Amino acid sequence: MDTNAPIVLDGFLEEPSVPGDLHGSTARFRLTVSPTDERTDEMILPCGVTDPALALAAIHDLAPGDKLRVTGYLRLPRTPDEPVWLAVTTLAVLETAPLLTGPDATAVLERFGPYLCYFDADTTGVEVFTETGQPVGTAPDPDKIGALLDAYEERQAASGE
Repeated sequence: MDTNAPIVLDGFLEEPSVPGDLHGSTARFRLTVSPTDERTDEMILPCGVTDPALALAAIHDLAPGDKLRVTGYLRLPRTPDEPVWLAVTTLAVLETAPLLTGPDATAVLERFGPYLCYFDADTTGVEVFTETGQPVGTAPDPDKIGALLDAYEERQAASGE
């Protein structure tokens, strides 16, 4: 792979961006990239921004769950203790995450790769949907989401979808 050629990736912001230095002129964030609907193809890629204007935007304008398109250069490790990361040169927000904050917010929508989980504070059950809105099912509690997704994916594989 030519690491001198820029690559373009679409993914979801995993968690809030953080400053990469004391002045906020650089930023770091993690991007969840899932090129297919298979959970095994999903990866979390550390990203770094060194352009001060882009870093400022990444720190203050992005929210977890935003769908992003990033362009940058893949940096492979030179030693076993270095991580793989993407040096981001451009960043675009494709979709903003729904904002579920404030004193009246009693529910949270959280992304698990190509799935969305609806956590309601009034119940222990968690409703799960595909990102296209197709219902997957209801997990009796948050600890059972993995089992629900595994069963759903097995049914999809058996039906050939």
